[in-house]
Amino acid sequence: MTSRPRLATDVNYVNGLAALALFAVFAYVFMTSQLGRPVGFGEGSITASIGYAMFDMLDQGAFEAESFLVAFEIIDIVLVAALVGAVMLARREDDESVVSALADGGRRIAGRGGDRDRTTESTDAADGGDH
Repeated sequence: MTSRPRLATDVNYVNGLAALALFAVFAYVFMTSQLGRPVGFGEGSITASIGYAMFDMLDQGAFEAESFLVAFEIIDIVLVAALVGAVMLARREDDESVVSALADGGRRIAGRGGDRDRTTESTDAADGGDH
């Protein structure tokens, strides 16, 4: 007979109060901080400036953008790694079957030579008990 899951009635309010207190501290710090006036970019294009920085043509750019170039290149490396990983996970074998890094490729189908079919009587006493 199956039993239904029971609702936990012994609630621990300490974790909830700690989260609420942490939220209150963060809200207070954010609301009372003196943030500076936002500074925008000049009349130049940030995209053009990154391009000029990539090809070492900074004398033609509107403003310095080398700090943005570092972030741009880091994002580039992460996205290329994600694409290579996606291709590796989705590649197919020669017989057009999908290969997954987390699957066995369908080789161990239940009832067709799995580990359960290979058990013998000699492994029953493997826990140190008498045979």
